Amino acid sequence: MPIALLALAIGAFGIGTTEFVIMGVLPEVAGDLGVSIPTAGHLISGYALGVVIGAPLLTAAAVRLSRKTMLLGMMAVFTVGNLLSALASGYGFLLVARVLTALPHGAFFGVGAVVAAGMVEPGRRARAISMMFLGLTLANVIGVPLSTLLGQQLGWRAAFWVVTAIGVAAMAAIVALVPNQPRQHQVGLRGELSAFRRPQVWLALGIAMLGFGGVFAAYSYIAPMMTQVAGFDAGSVTLLLALFGLGATVGNVLGGRFADRALMPSLYVSLGGLAVVLALFVFTAHDKLLAPITIFLIGAVAFVAAPTVQMRIMDKAVEAPTLAAAANHSAFNIANAGGAFLGGVVIDAGFGYTSPNWVGAALAVIGLALALFSGLLDRREKQLRRNALSVTPNPATPYPATTTP
Repeated sequence: MPIALLALAIGAFGIGTTEFVIMGVLPEVAGDLGVSIPTAGHLISGYALGVVIGAPLLTAAAVRLSRKTMLLGMMAVFTVGNLLSALASGYGFLLVARVLTALPHGAFFGVGAVVAAGMVEPGRRARAISMMFLGLTLANVIGVPLSTLLGQQLGWRAAFWVVTAIGVAAMAAIVALVPNQPRQHQVGLRGELSAFRRPQVWLALGIAMLGFGGVFAAYSYIAPMMTQVAGFDAGSVTLLLALFGLGATVGNVLGGRFADRALMPSLYVSLGGLAVVLALFVFTAHDKLLAPITIFLIGAVAFVAAPTVQMRIMDKAVEAPTLAAAANHSAFNIANAGGAFLGGVVIDAGFGYTSPNWVGAALAVIGLALALFSGLLDRREKQLRRNALSVTPNPATPYPATTTP
């Protein structure tokens, strides 16, 4: 794999760390800025909103730039946002800084996926994308726990200084390692928007939103599920979340390999497996041995789909993939918010802390149904093309000569 993928992975590592580290230092932020923990929680939803808005808008605004310049610009905004977060004098300032930091999130991953796929031969594109996503999954295993620990020991601002430094390192790596891709392969904004006229692009975004909505319906409530149901102490939750991240890392690497060999079957297996594992989690969440194993498996089967869905969207928007690839990360964050909301609804309705797992399984099944329908459309399109070719006269075959009476 090209060394340039390391630069993209460093950027992804920084983005993944800054997105989730706020959850670990939320009590410190609330206490220092004089707000309640629920109010401080808006820093999480504000970030998600920034990703949803920023992914299409920033990509559209910068689409005429070279892709290397786009990557540098997105990482510069990200770094400035984290710097402002570290210097924030009050809650309102920090909220604005968090939204600013989130704006380039989806655009970076969208452009990065196109750049990564463009650096390798066609049969290795999904693996290249998974190498970039490796930074995101490793952030949950290494970046978030270490930054959280640092923030708890030295103050929450220390966590944001660390992520600011990662952003600077990512910019330096992009300058040094990422090649300039020819501009002739890029299209304007109108061309990028034309990809959204294709039903298959919307189907792929729907698959991402529903599949990962199922993940976040369960993941958002792992802490109370493990402490109130499984009987773990609060200090064990960080290790359990890191176990999810480890599973996601393994699944992501496998997903890139599987997608290069058989993209749609990989997607079917991932979504089907996710539905099964989430349904099992309703029962295994009561056991201290089976619960951690299930958490690892949820991360693994879910993130097999991460490079697979990204590759699917880029394939279906082949002439103009950048904006569609960025929109995938808007869908991912809608899944984050929507899954957490639906999981909270069933808990509030009195169905217990394991009930979000049923919600997650149901969302995964609907995502699988969309994937099967999308695959059916593929087969129908191929059959129509074969039929059209079979009735088209072969110009190499001469017509019978006509004779005059």
